[in-house]
Amino acid sequence: MASAANVSSPDKVPVLTAEVLLAHWQGHRRLTRRMIEAFPEDKLFSFSVGGMRPFSELAMEFVKMAAPIACGVATGKWTSFGEAASPKTKAALLALWDQSTEEINAVWPTIPAHRFAEVDKAFGQWENSGINTILYAIDNETHHRGQGYVYLRALGIEPPAFYDRS
Repeated sequence: MASAANVSSPDKVPVLTAEVLLAHWQGHRRLTRRMIEAFPEDKLFSFSVGGMRPFSELAMEFVKMAAPIACGVATGKWTSFGEAASPKTKAALLALWDQSTEEINAVWPTIPAHRFAEVDKAFGQWENSGINTILYAIDNETHHRGQGYVYLRALGIEPPAFYDRS
């Protein structure tokens, strides 16, 4: 990393390293996993408010996106979005979640630095740089996790602290 004296403009100052970005993403994923765990088994797959999808469906959206996005950024090859079968139990959903986490961790070190800046059309739908596609996945998870907070509170369950991503 360049010292402050060697940096001539703000665009040369690295704000995030790949390792910091992964740690940030995995912090969000740990929090979402605790959200899944907080739901009663039956409500995870059936409860909704205002016609929104049950939290199990939202969690599966994250599963279907996360590892394929990491792989797509690493390789430039985008597998079909949405290949995973929907689980019927909380344990099965958590197992898929953990498998996705392991896949992200395995592929992450293989992402060449230049791939974060390269533009791809992820899943044939979203044209953006690798880093922005990853940030989209994090934003999408955060947005829908907010729905989970509403659901848990409506069920009378105290959700995990939103700021605790340990």
